[in-house]
Amino acid sequence: MKIVCIGRNYADHARELGNAVPTEPLFFLKPDTAVLRAHHPFYLPDWTQEVHHEIELVVRIDKLGKAIAPEFAHRYYSRVTVGIDFTARDIQDACKKAGAPWEKAKAFDGSAVVGSTWWTVEELGGNLGDLELGLQRNGAWVQRGTTRDMLFTVDQLIAHVSRFMTLKSGDLLFTGTPAGVGPVASGDVLEGFLCGRSAFSVAVR
Repeated sequence: MKIVCIGRNYADHARELGNAVPTEPLFFLKPDTAVLRAHHPFYLPDWTQEVHHEIELVVRIDKLGKAIAPEFAHRYYSRVTVGIDFTARDIQDACKKAGAPWEKAKAFDGSAVVGSTWWTVEELGGNLGDLELGLQRNGAWVQRGTTRDMLFTVDQLIAHVSRFMTLKSGDLLFTGTPAGVGPVASGDVLEGFLCGRSAFSVAVR
């Protein structure tokens, strides 16, 4: 199982970090060891001083696919949830300035929270292009967005990624985060929502 993450898929988020808005999907990978086990706290690594939350729609791939056409992409998934792409922002910034890869800022153990509840596309209204997602930090909203604002739709993302690598059953696609990313601290409780439904709650230690 691999985790494919899309970067800068919301224009406002790209701008809030001072990045250019991409003209094609930007993606990177996390290993399976990045998945935070259900009901486990997230422990802040001791090698970073600034870990940010990034709430994202997560799509689970159902079957093997390569070079998938956009019009057929919907056949390769049936359930979605939300998750967090934790990012060591200080490390990422240093890597970017050095022209180095981001893996140590993105792919570390426990850096991928995945909702414990998955919903079918039909349960959410049948349209992945019109879903509300959000994140609460200690009961207050810190991120709220809608998939209407995605630069590239889920089907476009699947088609693009599958040009370069085979997608397999069980792979996870993190589809990008809306604006509002920010730091987390020990003692925080983060709760993710999709269309007003709670998908996970994770404590930060």
